[in-house]
Amino acid sequence: MDKALPVMLRSLRLPEFVDHHAEFAATATDNAWSYEHYLAKLAEQEMVRRYESRVAKWSREAKLPPGKSFETLAIELFPAVVQKQVIALRDSSQWAQHADNVLLIGPSGVGKSHIAAALAQQLIEQGVRARWMTATALVQHLQLARQDLDLMTAMTRFDKYRVMIIDDIGYVRKTDAETQVLFEFIAHRYESGSLIVTSNQPFSQWDQIFPDALMTVAAIDRIIHHATIIEIDKDSYRRTAQKKKK
Repeated sequence: MDKALPVMLRSLRLPEFVDHHAEFAATATDNAWSYEHYLAKLAEQEMVRRYESRVAKWSREAKLPPGKSFETLAIELFPAVVQKQVIALRDSSQWAQHADNVLLIGPSGVGKSHIAAALAQQLIEQGVRARWMTATALVQHLQLARQDLDLMTAMTRFDKYRVMIIDDIGYVRKTDAETQVLFEFIAHRYESGSLIVTSNQPFSQWDQIFPDALMTVAAIDRIIHHATIIEIDKDSYRRTAQKKKK
């Protein structure tokens, strides 16, 4: 075997080739593989490693709440219409590619954040970058950027995430400074990147988030355009899930 081969493979940044080329060569000899089949098996191993590495990296940077995935989501506890909407979003990432939004509306404890996090993790596994932030944390981040006269740069940095999750938008304090940067961020993402927004307040109460009526209407208009709206009006998901466990 050419002793320079591992060096060349490392230079080409093919670690799976480095680790498995000798093993696969022996298997190829024993099983009379063609050159093409041998190369295909090595390439497949490299692709698997790169996929797993990317998913792990993007999952870390997404900062999703732990333990909230489709594996832990008791989707059968939701109304049939909600199940249908969530499954459609789960099974295709086209909505994210088209910069469509998702709104999850309902009282506290009905599983909005769990669904949002599960969708984000699924998107990452489908090759779509996502980032989770509570509305309060996002607003604080943008306010600091505005104070440093760097708001546009701060918003643009999030453009690398095809999907931004804004959790608990109803908990943003009703001050001009906070709601203004939140509105500017919503406007910045409009038709350029997707938002997943969770809210414990229906649209009729969003004037409690945005102090100005025109700003409220404009924000809602930008979010619901090209959006899937999931309204969950039922017993607490947490309570129902706990009863099921018992």
